[in-house]
Formats: sequence, C-alpha cells, structure tokens
Amino acid sequence: MTAFLNGLLRLRRGPWENLATILIALGVVMLMQPFFLWAYTWSFLVTLVGTVMFIVTSHFPE
Repeated sequence: MTAFLNGLLRLRRGPWENLATILIALGVVMLMQPFFLWAYTWSFLVTLVGTVMFIVTSHFPE
C-alpha cells in the first residue's frame, strides 16, 4: 500500500492508471444498477472522469 501511495505522490503511471480504471469500472456499475437513482445520475460523469484521467495519466513517466 505504501508503494501505491508513493507512486501517486510521485505522479507515476501505474498507480494513476489503476485509479482511473477503478473509476471507469465504478461508473459502469453505477450505470447498470437498478436501485439508486443518484448512482445512475452520476454514472456518466464518473465514467467520463475516469476515461479522461486514463488518457492524461497514460503520458506520465513509468
């Protein structure tokens, strides 16, 4: 866990891409669930933020 946080603080590609992937997956799950309207409402924004974050962080150093 310390290596993950250290990678986030040093702007390394791996941890930030993992975080972006988790956001994308969370947005898709929020989109597909039938129980909470607030989750469905925010799902597009969460997926969009994760996608843009993934594109930006793919240019970070290894």
